[in-house]
Parts: sequence; C-alpha cells; structure tokens
Amino acid sequence: MFSRKRGGPKHVRATDAPPSEALKQSLAAGDEPPPPDRGPWDSAHAPDDVQRLDLGSLLIPAVDGVEVRVQANPDGAVEQIVLVDGESALQLGVFAAPRSEGIWDEVREEIANAMKSDGVPPRELDGPYGIELAARVNTPEGPADVRFVGVDGPRWMVRALFQGAAAADPSREGRLGEVLTGLVVVRDAEARPVREALPLRLPKEMTEQAEQEQAAQTNGAGPA
Repeated sequence: MFSRKRGGPKHVRATDAPPSEALKQSLAAGDEPPPPDRGPWDSAHAPDDVQRLDLGSLLIPAVDGVEVRVQANPDGAVEQIVLVDGESALQLGVFAAPRSEGIWDEVREEIANAMKSDGVPPRELDGPYGIELAARVNTPEGPADVRFVGVDGPRWMVRALFQGAAAADPSREGRLGEVLTGLVVVRDAEARPVREALPLRLPKEMTEQAEQEQAAQTNGAGPA
C-alpha cells in the first residue's frame, strides 16, 4: 500500500547505544569489516538468498503477514515507511552518519529531551542493539506506547520506532523484529551531512501502478 499525499499520522518528535556490531566491526577492520552476526545489514554483507522490497537506500525483507505502507511525494520520493503486523507497527528511517563513530547516543538524548519538554517521562531499556527509549504518549486517539531503537552502521544509522503491542512489550515484536534484523542499508558513495535522510524511492512496480491509477482517473474511470 502506498500514498502520494503529504502529511499522515504524527509520531513523537525526533531528529532522527553503544555502537552496533556492524559499526564496531567496521571500525576494527577498516574498510573491509567481517560480516556481522545479524542485521540490519550493510549491503556489503547482506545475505543474498532473501526476497526484499527495494526502496533505494533500504531493502525490506518480505515477511508473510507484514503489511508495508509507503507514503511518497508526487515525484516518487518516499517520505515514510510503516510496517504493520496486527496490533503492532514499525516506522523506519535511515540517516547518514560518520564512518568513525555512531550517532544513536546523541539522537536518543535529543528524543528523550523532546519527550520531556512535552511532559512525557521516557524510560531507557537494554535491548539487543543497546539502549532503547520507551514511553507512553498522548495522541488524538488516546494514550499509546512507543519505543525507539537505534542501530549504528558504517556511515548510516537506522532509527526504528515500534508502536502498539511491540512497543509496550518487546517480546511481542514477532515478525516486525524479523523485518528489522533482516533489513539491508544501501549507503551510496555520496558525501552527505550527518543525519541527512538517505534517499528512498518507490519500487518500479508501485510507480507503474500509481501511473496507471492516475491515468484511469484522468480518463474518468474509477481507481484501478
């Protein structure tokens, strides 16, 4: 599913742990790090026997039962990725980072400060990727649980925002956790400012479908 409308559901404000295995191994071995034990993977070490949805800088593994919702602007650039599994959702973002150090510690502190300024007391949790940040926030639909997870990699950082059941209880991540550990980051060679969002785009199949639907509506027919 995808949308070309701007806006969409609002989440806790965030600008974007100790270094992840991907980053630690990169620092230890220079430009040719050994593959980490699990993902999110850098594209240099991603397993090649997995079917994935190609969104440019992010490749999302196909997991049965997980719905992928992609929101893009009229030019086809992806602005938001949300995966849904039952009562849980996972919003993904990927950002530029230095090769020499991770940025999740700094980003996490800023998220926590933003929560505090909104009167929300955040909690720090120890997770498989390091320190996570959790809170119960107020939304137009009522109180909701959120949990931020950050993963530092070589020249990138993945920010994962769990919502719903998987945020309230990490043991309920289930298939969304599979998606996160199977994620692949494709970092281009272009020099980018730290924290700049890496470019994401609609897959070719989605772009063609959108063009067909737009043409049908222009011709006076209903949506495909």
